Amino acid sequence: MKVVLATSNPGKLAEFKALSTQAPDLDLILAPPGFNPEETGATFIENALIKARAAAALCHLPAIADDSGLTVEAMDGRPGIHSARYCEGSDGDRRKKLLLELKNVPAGKRQAAFVCAIALVDSEGKVLFTCEEKWQGSISTEEHGTHGFGFDSLFIPLNDSQTSAQLEPSVKNQRSHRGQAWSRFLNHLATQISRKA
Repeated sequence: MKVVLATSNPGKLAEFKALSTQAPDLDLILAPPGFNPEETGATFIENALIKARAAAALCHLPAIADDSGLTVEAMDGRPGIHSARYCEGSDGDRRKKLLLELKNVPAGKRQAAFVCAIALVDSEGKVLFTCEEKWQGSISTEEHGTHGFGFDSLFIPLNDSQTSAQLEPSVKNQRSHRGQAWSRFLNHLATQISRKA
């Protein structure tokens, strides 16, 4: 089953392919260069659907998209769906801004969650599957670890003492919001294939 992954980022394609080794029938391909639909949704699911439908329209194939971000309780859920656009500059700039906003928030009040929504549509944009998963944790007072990207070096998963950037990638992929959501998608795909068999 050939499916467009609604991104032009080869790194994200490699990450999802690594999560899909148990799904040999799934053939993920990148969206064309320049793919960059405007994410105007009010939720992670809405933005995932916008991206999936845009990729399906461009490629005339089924398409899947994810939309993810960080929600921080002490910041009323921000940066949320705006995580990638939290501020101008690099991931490092966004981490510095987050630490600054939480400077006076004590350790017991720094709860946060990574959220990932996944949406699958057919070649005509009809919704076939959606889900949303959360990875609960808290925000550290300083950066630790070199794995991952974005806010990983600040996010400490619940019941853990290390940030997600200190976890081995294979461990992180099993536990993370993205790993959990993708696992639900693969289970859905396996169910559909077995029904057709």
